Amino acid sequence: MTQAPPIGLRLQLERENFSLDVAMDLPGQGISVLFGASGCGKTTILRCIAGLEKKMRGHIRIGETFWHCDASNNRLATHHRPIGYVFQEASLFEHLNVLQNIEFGYRRAAGERSKRHLDEAVALLGIGHLLARSVTTLSGGERQRVAMARALATRPQLLLLDEPMAALDPSRKQDVFPWLERLRDEVRIPMIYVTHSMDELTRLGDHLVVLEQGRVRAMGPVAETLSSLDVRWDPSQDLGVLISGEVSLLEPAWHLAKVSFPAAHLWVRHDGMKLGAKVRLRVLARDVSITLQEPSGTSIQNHLQAQIVGSAEDVHPSQVLVRLQCGTHTLLARITARAWSQLRLEVGQTVWAQLKSVSVLH
Repeated sequence: MTQAPPIGLRLQLERENFSLDVAMDLPGQGISVLFGASGCGKTTILRCIAGLEKKMRGHIRIGETFWHCDASNNRLATHHRPIGYVFQEASLFEHLNVLQNIEFGYRRAAGERSKRHLDEAVALLGIGHLLARSVTTLSGGERQRVAMARALATRPQLLLLDEPMAALDPSRKQDVFPWLERLRDEVRIPMIYVTHSMDELTRLGDHLVVLEQGRVRAMGPVAETLSSLDVRWDPSQDLGVLISGEVSLLEPAWHLAKVSFPAAHLWVRHDGMKLGAKVRLRVLARDVSITLQEPSGTSIQNHLQAQIVGSAEDVHPSQVLVRLQCGTHTLLARITARAWSQLRLEVGQTVWAQLKSVSVLH
């Protein structure tokens, strides 16, 4: 597959009580997640990309094209930037039905238009049965899917999503997740996704930018960045890592699936998985324990031989965060400083990590 050209951003903006100063190169495909607490600059970055921040300095490069460049005094007007923008609230036109809302995006598409693009957006988001409905009758999840279809109908080069599930309750989020995953996997349009939800980040993200007070604190592939000991995560977040694998065995009698990855495997709950399917698992640091010998006579189903490759003080002085290398994947274990001392653990040591099947998220 041809490597998509990257997105280059150098953004500076000064306000009375806030300053933004970031530089980043993002992949030209997949979902790049801007992650951080409220007020860290996530939405401001999207507004800069969209051309809505008139006092921004720096440059915005999409592939080889500059949308903004101070050096050449070049600034592409907002309405000429080929972007799709999805907000926290769907912001649909209440006097138009679903189809008319999507056609609005279709009509503002620059260049050659084809009804095929509109039809593809409708099919991708699974909203064909809603086209004649008034938008006032839609659920929150349905409204967001319509908003995404409208954004896609503009045939954008870049899709901006500003906390698109923030206004949804947990059950509605679960309705929207599969459509966002389909959007990520089937559409060759790079997406920049703003969230402060670890659940959304780990389920959807390919590339991660961690922001704090208008600055980049960490950046890189999601799995690699999440397992870093150099990032000081918000204590309220459930810290964990991502493991990508393939379903290699199903045991319907026990409702379990075996997910294999290089040098190891995990048993997880079988929730409609298909044999051979690629899956992404999330393992929380709080659910991983360490033992010096391979466990036996235990109800815990997952035992992984691993090497300690790093440790760091955790958010509370009673805890230690341990980085474990297991084959090609990394685990994090949150244990007490007392356990670290009593087991005489040290970097380079070979140990066993164990975790319950019911605690693995997917």
